[in-house]
Amino acid sequence: MNGRTALVTGASSGIGKATAERLSTAGFKVYGTSRRGAHADPQSFEMLSLDVTSDESVEAAVAQVLRREGRIDVLVNNAGFSTAPAGAEESSMAQARSIFETNFFGIARMTRAVVPHMRRQRSGRIVNIGSIFGFLPAPYMALYAATKHAVEGYSESLDHELRTMGVRVSVVEPANTRTRFEANLLEPDAKLDEYRDVRAAVGKRLTELIDEADEPAVVAETVLKASVAAHPKLRYTAGGRAGFLQLLRTFAPAGMVDAGIRKNLRLAA
Repeated sequence: MNGRTALVTGASSGIGKATAERLSTAGFKVYGTSRRGAHADPQSFEMLSLDVTSDESVEAAVAQVLRREGRIDVLVNNAGFSTAPAGAEESSMAQARSIFETNFFGIARMTRAVVPHMRRQRSGRIVNIGSIFGFLPAPYMALYAATKHAVEGYSESLDHELRTMGVRVSVVEPANTRTRFEANLLEPDAKLDEYRDVRAAVGKRLTELIDEADEPAVVAETVLKASVAAHPKLRYTAGGRAGFLQLLRTFAPAGMVDAGIRKNLRLAA
């Protein structure tokens, strides 16, 4: 991988940081990004300031990498966040737009900035960090699930468009991952008493699932696999639980999947 350059968004912690470190150890020259930019702590990759919700910020960061390296071989779109567990009607339209602005339009914005250069190179990989909630429902996290479903459709369509130009697109689909993701959950801004108890119950269950989840390194290893595969797949599940759920979604009767989701979240049948 020597001589190849990777750009990883949302690399200050969690999956993004683990991915940047893994790509670096594999030989990539890695640039991570976050809204805060460079960190004081020593690390194996360079951090740039980038806000995926800003056209100007995205264009400036991509231009900076191209000035330094002359190419971008891998783009990992990882930046994102979720709302805290709540009924869908408890989030205003402003919040709905906010999560789509980062989780979906951020990916589209980064892709539009990088693809022209990959086309000219006649090579490149775009790896979008999705979720099992891109193919499963997520009760009380409906907006987050909607953004991840959007990422799935966008990625698959984009891969069809770009593959004849030497550029491939993949989605990595983790299950719950042991990160500080829950620390950045956006609280709903239109809470209703009707959802108070279920908000608390699902929030508690989410904490339990994260405590027993895979480490970010599992996802990072899957990103590396997607980045270097001679014949990349469109979708890569990350970890055993994600793989099991994909098989369940594909082959199990819909009623069984539906019941399993409610049982796992301890919701009334």
